[in-house]
Amino acid sequence: MTCSISQSTPLPRNRPSLLARLHAVVALRRQRRALASLSDTQLKDIGLSRSEVDAEVRRKPWDAPHHWQG
Repeated sequence: MTCSISQSTPLPRNRPSLLARLHAVVALRRQRRALASLSDTQLKDIGLSRSEVDAEVRRKPWDAPHHWQG
């Protein structure tokens, strides 16, 4: 008995797997929570204001900066 593989359309290779996307969402959530926990002095050291951090923390999980989605 032989097994043949159909010549269907291959899956796109540039799209991350569901597990990889879930991992990225969890990591992004963790990073945003850590950012929110910084003091105003620490934020000033890295050049961010509290309002910028608050805006970042309120973003939806799928709304990551494009360069993070690499």
